[in-house]
Amino acid sequence: MVIVITGPTCTGKTKLSISLAKKINGEIINGDAMQIYKDNDVATAKVTINEMEGIIHHLFSIKELTEEYTVYDYQKDARKKIEEILKKGKTPIIVGGTGLYIKASLYNYEFEDEKKL
Repeated sequence: MVIVITGPTCTGKTKLSISLAKKINGEIINGDAMQIYKDNDVATAKVTINEMEGIIHHLFSIKELTEEYTVYDYQKDARKKIEEILKKGKTPIIVGGTGLYIKASLYNYEFEDEKKL
């Protein structure tokens, strides 16, 4: 089972997801396209270390602002994280507001690696 918490910026998703993760032994996966990037914290209301309250967070600040990161890349990375979290016996919680990223991680959207084309 994968839980998704989605909605616009600054609506309480982070606080809710951390509270839920504590109750159900979950780990959080970023579902926001802008929070993938380092040094893009203020405009995106990215979770701080203190706000994480010890809950493991994935796919936050993994790329430089100058690096390309596509929905195809996110789909591969998020699915890998979901699998890893489930194998640990924990519940993945995807949190964010980028609908295409979230849907691509959960549904059978087919993308091609542009580098191979």
